[in-house]
Amino acid sequence: MSTPESSQTATTTSTVAPGHAGHPGRAGHALVTGAGSGIGAAIARDLAAHGWEVTGVDVRQDALDAVLAEVRERTGAPVHALVGDLGDETFARDAVAAAWEHRPLDALVNAAGVYPAIPFLEITPAQWDRVQHVNVRAVLLATQELGRRATAAGRTPAVVNITSGAARAARPGTAHYSTSKAALTLLTQASAVELGPSGIRVNAVAPGFVDVDSPVNPVTPEYADAVRRNVLPGRAEPGDIASAVRFLLGPDARWVSGTTLSVDGGASGGTTALPQHWPTTTSTQQPAADGPGAAPTTGTPAATSPHLSEVPA
Repeated sequence: MSTPESSQTATTTSTVAPGHAGHPGRAGHALVTGAGSGIGAAIARDLAAHGWEVTGVDVRQDALDAVLAEVRERTGAPVHALVGDLGDETFARDAVAAAWEHRPLDALVNAAGVYPAIPFLEITPAQWDRVQHVNVRAVLLATQELGRRATAAGRTPAVVNITSGAARAARPGTAHYSTSKAALTLLTQASAVELGPSGIRVNAVAPGFVDVDSPVNPVTPEYADAVRRNVLPGRAEPGDIASAVRFLLGPDARWVSGTTLSVDGGASGGTTALPQHWPTTTSTQQPAADGPGAAPTTGTPAATSPHLSEVPA
């Protein structure tokens, strides 16, 4: 695999496990950004464990090498590393090009993201641009490069973007991040519409609280308390997100495109944080027959209780 040309000093390594020359029986070749840690690393591990050849991208050489070495040792899968900054204008395109030159891609997973928690009034233009460039622009450029190459070659890879529940509801310190993820959700839909005629599917996964300890999202007591308010108790593990990504890349999702799959323990559907409370009816309006405050019913039921009967042969 060649080193992508970039204004960044990017290094590329390729490590192929013995016995996989040519990789004729593998599920496909996937490029996973942000593969050096967290959700991206979990996706790389999961795909390799299910027969994929994986090219990982990260800005940190040591972290990426450690993850891919572990993947190779556990799965025997062929793995490759591309190191560079996705905030650079050309690196995202060049990473896709380098991976494709090695072997045409069957999947692109845009999992890289930056999330510096900054109060709204303190965000600088440079900080704003950094988040948008990594979280949105890099996805645009990588997906464009994949689309051009796949269309020219008559291939139909699948794309999965990692967005966030923050795209729907902001919290303090996330104005730049939430905006980028909302943009990524719409970019997923727009690219699905335009690449669909070529047979290229584009979807997204929106995680909620995930058990990933990091400087910007530490697993603190406050974090744990917020997670307990999920509809489903507990919190997601990175592998839960990876499983959803694998589904969207696979044949069972052949008719799914332009969709964002929420993997958030039910948080996008509701919350248990609000107390159950039915206010006392003070108006003269009669309550609904089956609603809160309804008067108890009396008399004989309209029908008897259901019962099972034998079905004639």
